[in-house]
Amino acid sequence: MTYRFFTPIPPRAATGRTAAVYQQLRDDFLGPLPTFQALSAVPEVLAATWALMREALLAGDASRVERELVAAVVSRANRCQFCVDAHVLLLHALGAPTVAEAVARGETPPEPRYAQLVTWAQASRNPRAADWTSPYRPEITGTLLAFHFINRVASALLHPDLLPGGLQRSPLVRSVGGRLYARAARESREPGRSLPLLDVDPTPAPAWAGDSPVGVAYLSLRDAATRGGDLLGEVARQTVTATVRWEDGRFPARPADWAVDLVRDVPGRDRIGTRIALLAAFAPGAISPGDVALWRLSHPADADLVQVVAFGAITATDHVARALASAHR
Repeated sequence: MTYRFFTPIPPRAATGRTAAVYQQLRDDFLGPLPTFQALSAVPEVLAATWALMREALLAGDASRVERELVAAVVSRANRCQFCVDAHVLLLHALGAPTVAEAVARGETPPEPRYAQLVTWAQASRNPRAADWTSPYRPEITGTLLAFHFINRVASALLHPDLLPGGLQRSPLVRSVGGRLYARAARESREPGRSLPLLDVDPTPAPAWAGDSPVGVAYLSLRDAATRGGDLLGEVARQTVTATVRWEDGRFPARPADWAVDLVRDVPGRDRIGTRIALLAAFAPGAISPGDVALWRLSHPADADLVQVVAFGAITATDHVARALASAHR
């Protein structure tokens, strides 16, 4: 079973903005994969997530192998096995099997350029401790930010196996799957096609993005996902934001106990939502059926669960993006 807490409506039943996003996913990627289907409960978050991934990972003329390497390494740093498997397969599809298998084994490819990208992407998990910034162009930087968000959503809402029994982790299956997707993976994509799907804010794009559509897509995702915090009170939102800044990406040793301690001073009505948002930021796979059942007592809609997860995920992602903003002042 792919989905942990709910099953989204099938793609054939999608309408409006969700249907438009799904069509672009069919045209430009591998179709409406489970991560995007789970986000369909909140179409504005779905559209912005797709826009950031498309404009950063797929469009433009930056090396696609380098971008897929960043996606895979960030996913590994965030312990998102679902995303690691997907992007290792896509590295195979791009004709980089040695790089793909090095990442799958948790190793660093020997090529200096790739080794530098691996070190840089891994360090972004703890940007303050690493004094992290980006010397790379917007597509590569945007790919890193996209997967800091997507990893957390996928780990929270999806089971980690793409195929039954984890078959996608077989080198043979990865190789065959890569050949099947090779043509689609190698096609070029024109920048900007996803932007009409967004509620674009006139706010200037971040300095690290220049005039790239990646910056517009990132701001759109940040705004859409941050609105999930409206489901929580002010103290709860501040607790999530302050914890993300203070902990700086540290993995809690016992996430369930760690989250209990952090929400003790949060008003009772907000404790479970704060807990879910904190776990989404730090250890999303630790969100349990019990957590979700308690949340649904006051927030029964699938959209509310997606929104509170997205709030935690974007708070952690924007902690990384703020390191870029500081470097450009």
